[in-house]
Amino acid sequence: MQNNTFSTLFIGRNFIKLSSVDSTNNYLKVLLSKSEPVPDGTVIMADEQYAGRGQQENTWHAAPGQNLTISLHLKPSFLAIKNQFKLNMAVSIALNDALLPLVGEGLRIKWPNDIYYLDRKLGGILIENILSGQHYKSSIIGIGLNVNQQQFQPSLKDRAISIHQILHKDVNLDELLAVICSQIESQYLKLKSNSNLLLTQEYLKRLYRYGKLSSFRHNGQVFEGSITGINEPGMLIIESEGKEQAYNFKEVEFIN
Repeated sequence: MQNNTFSTLFIGRNFIKLSSVDSTNNYLKVLLSKSEPVPDGTVIMADEQYAGRGQQENTWHAAPGQNLTISLHLKPSFLAIKNQFKLNMAVSIALNDALLPLVGEGLRIKWPNDIYYLDRKLGGILIENILSGQHYKSSIIGIGLNVNQQQFQPSLKDRAISIHQILHKDVNLDELLAVICSQIESQYLKLKSNSNLLLTQEYLKRLYRYGKLSSFRHNGQVFEGSITGINEPGMLIIESEGKEQAYNFKEVEFIN
């Protein structure tokens, strides 16, 4: 359906709201597999997502009707495949900047795809790209955000946090979605026009534990180091004992 509540040019203008679905990303993939074209900027929102996924098949748990679980369809054909992490950076910056006026300082992007408040997870991003040869056909951007959930299962209660737990009040999901879509569109159009030449610097400014001595684990070994940057493919660069090393997704983990 058309959505006229967003002050956007195209993101969210085609809006589909579902009561329950296994995964909004999966739902969008099924739509894209059909012959009828899916408009650029289509947003899928579900009250309940019972098989949501994070990066590398991690499961995303969200209480029904209390949180934002959405997927967004974009066609970044202008972006070289080698630069695909730029889309991740743009979306992460947008989500961070949409939430910052609401929750204040303490908000950070945790590499590669999480939104953290202090040392606890507030949300996550999962981008799945559909390629045609050496070019993008579509990108499906899944976002899960803990909004009004007040309690988490025991295994997550010390690692997850919601906006309600930060503010001690509920937040209107539709209004928050409109702000998020507006910020994503702004960052996406900058990326498309190549006008954000400081994209990596803007990402690093918001990056969790950037430049701070931290503990990490790699191949079962714990070491101390400091994040010094992100390379072009999106690998995390950590300096330890005077040497820099780039790590791919799942090759290194934080130890809080």
